[in-house]
Amino acid sequence: MVGILHCQRLQIMLLVTCIFIALTTVPAAAIVRHYIWKVSYQYKSLDCYKKLAIAINGLTPGPTISAVQGDTIVVDVINNLSMENVAIHWHGIRQRGTPWSDGAEGVTQCAIMPGETYRYTYVVDRAGTYMYHSHYGMQKEAGLYGMINVSLPLGVSEPFNYDFDRGIILSDWYHHTSYEQATGLSSIPFEWIGEPQVNYATVYFDLQHFREYMVNITSFLHCILYVICQSLLINGRGNYNCSGLAPSVCNSTNPQCSPSTLTVISGKTYRLRLASLTSLSSLSFQIEDHEMTVVEADGHYVEPFVTKNLYIYSGETYSVLVTADQDPSRNYWTSINVVARKPETPNGLAIFNYYPNHFHEFPPTNPPPGPLWNDTQSQMNQSVTTKARQGFIVTPPQKSDRVIVLLNTQNKINGYVRWSLNNVSHSLPSTPYLIALRENMTDVFDPTPPPEDYDSENYDIYSVSNNTNANSSTSIYRLQFNSIVDIVLQNANTMTANCSEAHPWHLHGHDFWVLGYGEGKFNLSRDIEKYNLVDPIMKNSVPLHPYGWTALRFQADNPGVWLFHCHIEAHLFLGMLVVFESGVEKVGIIPKSNYGCGKTKSLIK
Repeated sequence: MVGILHCQRLQIMLLVTCIFIALTTVPAAAIVRHYIWKVSYQYKSLDCYKKLAIAINGLTPGPTISAVQGDTIVVDVINNLSMENVAIHWHGIRQRGTPWSDGAEGVTQCAIMPGETYRYTYVVDRAGTYMYHSHYGMQKEAGLYGMINVSLPLGVSEPFNYDFDRGIILSDWYHHTSYEQATGLSSIPFEWIGEPQVNYATVYFDLQHFREYMVNITSFLHCILYVICQSLLINGRGNYNCSGLAPSVCNSTNPQCSPSTLTVISGKTYRLRLASLTSLSSLSFQIEDHEMTVVEADGHYVEPFVTKNLYIYSGETYSVLVTADQDPSRNYWTSINVVARKPETPNGLAIFNYYPNHFHEFPPTNPPPGPLWNDTQSQMNQSVTTKARQGFIVTPPQKSDRVIVLLNTQNKINGYVRWSLNNVSHSLPSTPYLIALRENMTDVFDPTPPPEDYDSENYDIYSVSNNTNANSSTSIYRLQFNSIVDIVLQNANTMTANCSEAHPWHLHGHDFWVLGYGEGKFNLSRDIEKYNLVDPIMKNSVPLHPYGWTALRFQADNPGVWLFHCHIEAHLFLGMLVVFESGVEKVGIIPKSNYGCGKTKSLIK
């Protein structure tokens, strides 16, 4: 009898063990994750300076969405802003089957008006690191953004090992409101937003500083007159010198602006998910005395490479592995600094905290200064080094069906400064393209196709154009569904002599293969031979370096209407975008909640 009971116990234990193994190895079924977000104005002191920000459920940055591949995300956005609309773009989420949830105001939806609620529904169909942010006006710079982290299902492993997973949002912070910035950009005379700047009115003047400031006397006087005092933020925290300002305006003891902290355990390896949600600044990220191994970019595995600093442009996401392998008796600095434009901003700082040291204990050393802002070659080298990981390569089609070359220039239209592509500065119509095309509203936008090239033989990319005037248009590129399209981004001089700016470009609804980068003017017959067709990385955002070119290839296989634009907020605002349409006839029934603006008003019953 005892033997029989013992045998039964063994059978039960075996059954329990089998069930446990099954539950821990079989991928969990996809679930629906439902969020309710209230968007409202909130006073925040992210860098100690009190500013009116835009928050989600009181948070700036907003809450992180953590999901598993295959999950459905449902977000009810309640617009509690009293005076402005809202639209939220789910950056990096391809929206297959749900193009109306892309969140691009004027392209896929009418913006959410004050007091209204809008439901976004979409599937996160690929693991990786993504982000969300406002896509209305210049609202992103007010803090309406956050991260989306998508994990693999249980039982499916990453091709790299780590002990812990952490998210880090990098951003720039302006004390002027988005309305003030938009007004300056759309006025005569033109007022550029500038890099976030230190408060020159309160710093001590030594001879070295004086010489540095006098190099750019215009920016210096502008800062004195308008008290532009801004910062770089790491996970929503920075530090501004409050000297000379009333505590009600700027309080350096406010815990809201104490440095963010990443606490680590000696010997452990950390996956840091980095997301750049800057409005303007291109950044370099570094951790004092620690090396990083880059393993993921925009949701795609990278052939691992080791670096001491990571260049990251607005709209990009990366995962890096960092091992806590330094002296654990002290803390270390995490630092970001501006690159690609001459900085007028102190570095953003956070604390890399070795447990059990106090998490607010400052490191005993000076923060790492970071690379030189104008080391373009180093920035280009990282771009070229970033390739698809072996075993995870998606081979691109060997040829394209269509080539579109886009010359990036700064221009004027009727005296107003604009940014243009092939001498066309784009403006969005009052009726969203997606709805207009599905409803056969043929008079909503300019039907004339935009130019697909420029006069490359005669255009000097190194000089200010003899004619800086451009045209404005609402035209779009109509792409054959499933066709293979090459985009060549060509950089040039701005309207300022000896100045070419970096432009981070982002494509909605698709990933693209990054075929190559080059210096100078792109030559179709010569440079196409340099394309990487073996192991190119796929991304949704990519930098265009000064006086250089970047070549991309994508398949127009996602029915809908999709933005392709510079991710610098001011450049997008000033017309640096194009719109692609493909397979719009295959799009399902668009929710009526997307309607309500322009000519869609007449379609609401």
